Amino acid sequence: MRIVLTPLAALVPALALAASYPVSKTVEHYDDYHGTKVPDPYRWLEDIDSPDTRAWVKAQNAFTDAELARMPEVEQVRRRLTELWNFPRTSVPFKEANWYFFTRNDGLQNQSPLYVQDGLHGTPRVLIDPNALSADGTVAVTVTSPSPDGKWLGYGLARAGSDWNEFFLRDVATGQDAPDQIKWVKFSGLSWTHDAKGFFYSRLPEPPGGNAKVFSKIENRKLYYHRVGTPQSEDALVFAIPEHPERSFGGQVSSDGRYLVIGVTQPGKLGNSIYYLDLKDGAAPQLGGAVVKLVDDFAASYGFIGNVGSVFYFRTDAGAPRGRIIAVDLDAGLAAAQTIVPESADTLELARISTGKIVATYMHDATNRIALFDLAGEAAGEIPLPGLGSVTSVSGKFKDPEVFVGFNSFLAPGTVLRHDLATGKTETHTETKIAFDPSGYEVKQVFFPSKDGTKIPLFVVHKKGLKLDGSAPGWLYGYGGFNISHKPAFAVPPLVWIERGGVYADVCLRGGGEYGEEWHKAGTKERKQNVFDDYIAAADWLCANGYTSHNKLVLDGRSNGGLLLGAVVNQRPDLCAAAVPAVGVMDMLRYHKFTVGAAWASDFGNSDTPEGFAYLRAYSPLHTVNVGAKYPALLVTTGDHDDRVYPAHSYKYAAAVQAGAASGSGPILIHIESNAGHGGSSGTSPVSKTIADWALRMGFGAHFAGWGK
Repeated sequence: MRIVLTPLAALVPALALAASYPVSKTVEHYDDYHGTKVPDPYRWLEDIDSPDTRAWVKAQNAFTDAELARMPEVEQVRRRLTELWNFPRTSVPFKEANWYFFTRNDGLQNQSPLYVQDGLHGTPRVLIDPNALSADGTVAVTVTSPSPDGKWLGYGLARAGSDWNEFFLRDVATGQDAPDQIKWVKFSGLSWTHDAKGFFYSRLPEPPGGNAKVFSKIENRKLYYHRVGTPQSEDALVFAIPEHPERSFGGQVSSDGRYLVIGVTQPGKLGNSIYYLDLKDGAAPQLGGAVVKLVDDFAASYGFIGNVGSVFYFRTDAGAPRGRIIAVDLDAGLAAAQTIVPESADTLELARISTGKIVATYMHDATNRIALFDLAGEAAGEIPLPGLGSVTSVSGKFKDPEVFVGFNSFLAPGTVLRHDLATGKTETHTETKIAFDPSGYEVKQVFFPSKDGTKIPLFVVHKKGLKLDGSAPGWLYGYGGFNISHKPAFAVPPLVWIERGGVYADVCLRGGGEYGEEWHKAGTKERKQNVFDDYIAAADWLCANGYTSHNKLVLDGRSNGGLLLGAVVNQRPDLCAAAVPAVGVMDMLRYHKFTVGAAWASDFGNSDTPEGFAYLRAYSPLHTVNVGAKYPALLVTTGDHDDRVYPAHSYKYAAAVQAGAASGSGPILIHIESNAGHGGSSGTSPVSKTIADWALRMGFGAHFAGWGK
């Protein structure tokens, strides 16, 4: 079936449920893209705090709340989510000096408190409880970095879901904070010099008027050194690139304290560059000629994993799309780099060095294994994992033999392993238990052909003995971008779906990192349609093989996955019963003008070039609304403090679909959560808001998929 995508200029409000939806006024506004004028009738919704926009948000939320109140599935999902989410869980620990740090959540705590204990078998005590910092749980701990002597814990706080952070210092022994406070930090680590007198961090200029709720383009990052006990105004400027204000960077002190390694990225480039400073005596140098450019062409990705003296080790995709490990002697330079661990058939996802061993996490068909090598690249065994699933994190000090590994899968909520590199012994450190019996369920991995014949992996989870007659409600999750891999990972919401007889499916789309950089690039820029084709093919395959049917299928995606749903629903409105795009990037012609959007040009390209404009306009959800088509039920969600994906993306898309969808379409709703940000991937959303968000989205989907019928 050929779908004709009608330009936004041809919206016909009479076709929509104009009598029901809140009024979304239109304005005469056009932008000229390389000689083509494109209308933007909802441009006024980009003014987030204007009286008109606030009134629109209030009206839309009231309309949505009234519609959702008539769906009993919302409360059913909320109740079961709350029951299942109430289980104790502990993170992978990390060590500094003799302190072990980890988070632990009793079950329904909005944020997980950070604990510390003296020694591996010491008595844990709470070091930071973010739940005490706000009544609604919207203050979250982000970055945590202990000083090398174990005296201080540097930590970041984010408020109301924002990506803005403030850094503080807490005395590990006493639990008291120092007066130090670092502001205007976004997407930065905190890396200590080995004398424990201070740390490196990157920050942005203070927004106009000190207003943190600013959605303008992020530029002019600078790298500073903060000395403990001094005000931020005295921090030493270490590095900046004023001639390239759009570039982003951060600093990491090497494990021996000798070097500051600076990774630099720029919009539109998939690769990065690597600079370094020789710290010598540990003093932070001022901005100047001490910066050495080891890699400066943005042609490939380089991830610093450690050093031995002047030999740096990197995980790189240079000449190896699935990844290899190289050693670079600083005296000889990159041209003389030696391959230590060559590229293999499996994708090298992560690597680190601990006690003279390279700990390498690989993906084989989107499931993990961990291989060990010595520094010469000789195989040194593996760390056994409990089954097919995902490695969530690996931690371990450079000179300590112990390594902690987090592992989970769709039906296993999590195990932390402790592996001794000296003895080769692996033991269970902690194991998470949940009040859900997985024995009656199964996980399958299948491979299906996309539109161009490419084989795409798909995980399917359901009750054992499922009848493949198309009667089960289906839930299809996808992302497909930014080299992010979809592996068998544990989450509570899918359990709620499958225990009611539903099928939960997670598809590994091109644009992700499952099969290395070639797989990633196949879903970027002018090739982005591959991602949509893969997702559509997954939905059609599930229906053709009886796992579900189109009138019982729900589509789910967040952020870049929200973009995925917006584009797919426009192209194939017959594909599903309902779709729940969350915090999506919907205006592909203007995304790069807000917050950190410019950095996404490496995957998307942008409309500043004629070729970018042409392929972005062809799929941009806002600009390809299928006017007059019968749309499925649609629930668009976003947060009013989302300073990663500008909330206006969702506002404008919802208004356009409400205006353009044919009479008889499923309800086109939008829910704007207050005092909330990007959620999900940002890791700062409180449990109560996460449960509420899933209850709305899954309850909505369940209602239209005939859950339980």
